[in-house]
Amino acid sequence: MSSPSPDALLGPADVRELAAALGVRPTKQRGQNFVIDANTVRRIVRTAEVRPDDVVVEVGPGLGSLTLALLEVAERVVAVEIDDVLAGALPATVAARMPERADRFALVHSDAMHVAELPGPAPSALVANLPYNVAVPVLLHMLDTFPTIERTLVMVQAEVADRLAAPPGSKVYGVPSVKANWYAEVKRAGSIGRSVFWPAPNVDSGLVSLVRRTEPVKTTASKREVFAVVDAAFAQRRKTLRAALAGWAGSAAASEAALVAAGVSPQARGESLTVEEFARIAEHKEAGAETEEQAQP
Repeated sequence: MSSPSPDALLGPADVRELAAALGVRPTKQRGQNFVIDANTVRRIVRTAEVRPDDVVVEVGPGLGSLTLALLEVAERVVAVEIDDVLAGALPATVAARMPERADRFALVHSDAMHVAELPGPAPSALVANLPYNVAVPVLLHMLDTFPTIERTLVMVQAEVADRLAAPPGSKVYGVPSVKANWYAEVKRAGSIGRSVFWPAPNVDSGLVSLVRRTEPVKTTASKREVFAVVDAAFAQRRKTLRAALAGWAGSAAASEAALVAAGVSPQARGESLTVEEFARIAEHKEAGAETEEQAQP
């Protein structure tokens, strides 16, 4: 495999020139902040542990800063871009700056939230600078839709990174933490300063590593059933689970019965529970339903 030229990656001047030529102005609506530092994108690729045999899917490639760094290493890169102008320009950027790898690149012009299939071999890794405003739903959708993704590294707003990687009992542990943990082992993998972006965001960024579970969460409940419990528990996170899950179970008494059957204290709060405990509660909804029936006159 031939090596790309050392100046194939985009620097600050390259990013601004490309944007000017395309008439692109980064928009807050789509959470666009373009990375302008080659060292940063190479660091992301290293941290993601991208291998020469990887098929990497990238969401929101923008002008191609991270795309080019991924192509330096990976077997194949599939980029998903919603923006018409950016999607139209990216293949030409890859061909111009890394012609020897252009045949290893594919573009999907679509909203990542609606992507159900990708061209070519199944992806083994997801590496992306995710738009801040849709980071969590996009991440969860991709993990759910493409079970062959074994390793993920995403750059997100620092606050979102903290939530995704938070352990039970943490103040910022919540819905994103539990749902991400349904799919993967999640951890913080570093911080990214504001100066490597154009325009510079007014928040810090963080890297989050997700390694897919080798064994799924053991439960007879479906993902949808487990996630329904998670959503209900955190919709009123200040309340005890007995109260917070009353709507989900049908009544506070039914909620208590399901919790007791699952071995979870009715006085506990959602922020103290593991994903496995949420799964057990979902399994025991019938215990709550029986209590509800018995309470009927």
